[in-house]
Formats: sequence, C-alpha cells, structure tokens
Amino acid sequence: RNMSSAGPEGRKKMRECDGLIDSLVYYIQGAIADHEPNDKATENCVCILHNLSYQLEIELPESYAQSIYMQRRNISSNDKTPGCFGTRSRKVKEKQQDTPLPEEKSNPRGVESLWHSTLIRIYLSLIAKSTRNYTQEASLGALQNLTAGTGPMPFAVARTVVQKANGLPSIRTMLHVSHPTVKKTAVSLLRNLSRNTSLQSDIAREVLPDLVSILPESVPESDIVCETTASICYTLFNLTQSSSHNARLLLSADGLPKIITISMNDSNVFSKASRAASVLLYSLWSHTDLHSAYKK
Repeated sequence: RNMSSAGPEGRKKMRECDGLIDSLVYYIQGAIADHEPNDKATENCVCILHNLSYQLEIELPESYAQSIYMQRRNISSNDKTPGCFGTRSRKVKEKQQDTPLPEEKSNPRGVESLWHSTLIRIYLSLIAKSTRNYTQEASLGALQNLTAGTGPMPFAVARTVVQKANGLPSIRTMLHVSHPTVKKTAVSLLRNLSRNTSLQSDIAREVLPDLVSILPESVPESDIVCETTASICYTLFNLTQSSSHNARLLLSADGLPKIITISMNDSNVFSKASRAASVLLYSLWSHTDLHSAYKK
C-alpha cells in the first residue's frame, strides 16, 4: 500500500507485475462473497488499486492507448464527422461517448482489470456494504481517478457507473456521511460524472436535491469543507448549464439562497467556494425563462 503511492515509476512497476492486480481483485471478490467487506486486508487491497488507478489514462502502456484512441478515430471517420470540435449531431456525439473499450474482456488480466466493469461493480459494492471510511474513500477515489480524463475510457467508466451498474444510489448515500474526506471524494466523483452530457439528466434526477441539501448555510471556514462546497457548485454548474429543467429543480430544492450566501465573501481572500458559487449564479442567470422565479 505504501509502495503504490511512491509515484509514477512505482505505479508502472506494480501495474506490470504479473498477477499482482489479479490477486488483489481476487481477494476483494472473496471478501465480498464471504460478507466480510470491513477487514483490514480488503481496505489495503482497495487502497492499492486506488493508487494504481491514479493518472491511469495518461500512464497507460502505448499499446492500450493506441488501440483505444484508434478505435475512437475510426468511429469518427466512419460517421464522416468533422474534427473533434466540429459541429456534430447529438446522435453521433452520444455514439462516440458510448464507444466500447476494445479491452473489455470477459476475463481481464493485469492492468486491463483496473477499468473493467467487474472492478467498477466491486467498488460500488464496497461503497454500499463496507463501513470502513478508508475502504469507502478508496473505492470512491478509484472511480474518481477512472472518470477524471476526457478520453473514451473515462466516459465509458462513467456510463458503467451511472447506467449499467446503477451506482448513483450508493454514491448518494456517501454524501450524507459524517466523515469529511469520504463526502469530499463522493462529490468529486459526481463532478467528474456530471461532465458527461448524456448522463446529466440521470444524475440531476438522482442526486441534485441531495447536493443542494449538503451545501453549507454560509461561507465554509475549513479547507476541506471549502473544497467540497466548490466541487458541489461546479457539479451543479455542469448539471444546470444547458438545462432549464435542472435549474428549476435546483430552485425548488431551495438552493438559490445558499448559493447567494456562499458567493458573498466578506474576507479579503476570495475562497474557492465563493468563486464557484459566483460562477454557478452567473450560469443560472443565463436561463432567462427563470428570471421571474428567481426574483420571487
């Protein structure tokens, strides 16, 4: 566990070690099957996998990266769509986000297990069943790492979490735990998931009211609560930016007074939370059809 946090070279060596990742996954599967998700060894295994998933997309072996991105490029050219940032139809855009990963095998081995749907479901199971804070945080953190990039892998993992494995109810429960770092990591994961436009309606329906409910009533003073609050605001920004319906949902959850209060910072230092709340307010005001509701 200590070695897995030693930096990029250490992560690379451990990912390449024959049988190591497979053994960790095997142990956790056995612990879940035996209804023992709270033992220390399971916590250690999950923390190692969490560390090994850090910056995975960037640090992937060239062969994996090429096969994933080549497939993405082929889909783009087959559909005759202009460039990465050209005007594309919604249908094509969703098809690209749903690109299956070429390494999604029935029996994954080694590094390919790290983003496989089997391990994603294991993380979600541990979030739901374990009561150890470190195990919960590491499971959430691993999913946060896997959904952090902008390529096809993070989008595929996000779709698995939200739509294929029905992971939002378990993540939503973590928003209401007392442990601050578990809550912070759960919000950070939701922020990553909310960047995927095809998942935003599902996420808003499941967790938007919960996100509003855990916003503080005033500008947070502790660093960790400040960071969590900023992440909540940016998640709400993602969910409401293009959706008047979701903005109205935020309004009906009494989110506006909280966001206004957080945006007003009397101190000399403009905190992350206040900045994020101001960005969210600016975005909410762009929904002109809601101006009368805002004023009320």
